Amino acid sequence: MHGRLKVKTTAEQQEAKRKEREKKLALYKAATGKIFAKRERNELDQEMLDLTSELLSVNQDFYTLWNIRRDIFQAWLTSKTPEELQKAFSNELYFLEQCLQMQPKSYGTWHQRCWVMTKMPEPSWDRELRLCSRFLDVDERNFHCWDYRRFVVHHFGVSSENELEFATTKISSNFSNFSSWHYRSKLLPLVYPDESQPTGVKEEILQKEFELVQNAFFTDPSDQSAWFYHKWLLGKAQKDIAILHVFVDCKHSRILVSFTKPIQLGKDCFITVMLDDEKVDAQWTSTSGCSGVLWMSVLNVDLMKNDEREHSIELCLCGTTENVSQTSSLLPLKPNIDYCYWVKSHVPGTLFSREFTSATSDILSQEIDSCRQLHELEPDNKWVILTLLSLMRALEPARYLTEVVTYLDKLVALDPMRTNYYLDLSK
Repeated sequence: MHGRLKVKTTAEQQEAKRKEREKKLALYKAATGKIFAKRERNELDQEMLDLTSELLSVNQDFYTLWNIRRDIFQAWLTSKTPEELQKAFSNELYFLEQCLQMQPKSYGTWHQRCWVMTKMPEPSWDRELRLCSRFLDVDERNFHCWDYRRFVVHHFGVSSENELEFATTKISSNFSNFSSWHYRSKLLPLVYPDESQPTGVKEEILQKEFELVQNAFFTDPSDQSAWFYHKWLLGKAQKDIAILHVFVDCKHSRILVSFTKPIQLGKDCFITVMLDDEKVDAQWTSTSGCSGVLWMSVLNVDLMKNDEREHSIELCLCGTTENVSQTSSLLPLKPNIDYCYWVKSHVPGTLFSREFTSATSDILSQEIDSCRQLHELEPDNKWVILTLLSLMRALEPARYLTEVVTYLDKLVALDPMRTNYYLDLSK
């Protein structure tokens, strides 16, 4: 009938969509072919830039096109004036911002933005910092943006104190922001370093952090973010410096020593090597740079004794700071034996426990009480139980043994997919 709109059937609609997709695909392929043809001829010009813009506007994950754009700008670096380059790079930043609004988690787009900022004659790092804040307001868990913010902070020279304040603001607005908690864990050792241990944090600051994270998991016990941060705090507990293992390679006159935590030999402490009660000169190197848990020394003496008499080598650890445990290890060197080793003795059940000051121990004991209260309110929350286990194992494993076993059994019942993990904890 006249005057009435004809309604397409479902089949007709599907056919129309198919034709539209085919049309777009044909245009996409044609543009791609033209781009690669121009690249083959090394035509790195404005037309090439425009063609890649058209395709990247609909597909930001076409990584080859980002490489081509960098080739174009790289060629322009030697052919254009600083003013022309500034304008070209500014246009590129605007284009990238448009792409990020469509796909804010595109690896290629964020990487391109980093590259542009390092090549731009006069980059505005302050503007980039504000852009990061805007994107994090939209999606505070966008780890791509967090990574880019760290890149900007490094080049702009933003202080760690200011960034810690920023992370605190983000956490205060949403305790469930794992990225903010992670960023906070990287900033605390920079803002409040513990001079007695590398990558450490001052004890009074750690105590305040325990209070902060407790507020977080009481607000939302099911959220994982605060629980993981709490586990990181437990790992920052103070340990005495002590020898943990010694391995002597007699055949190559080499000694390997591992410690309870990263140290700087010659600064935090030093090792004396005695061979049959005579001091031996030893130069130590770390396997991970100036500070590490594993150190090695090659001696200028022969440790392969073939006189059928048993000899001995002793290592003595000494230091001037309070947290250096004055320890020594005595190893027998038997005839015709290629190697020997020594392992620090420990009370059963305490090998993985922590050494806390009385102030920190008091706070952690209070946290155990708080977690028990939370467990009464949330009896089936595995994060509460796991944290109780961590606290008990850190403080006094032997004292809480019965409770630890009970909690592990409950975790197996609540979370059977991770049974082997809990069985491993029970060992």
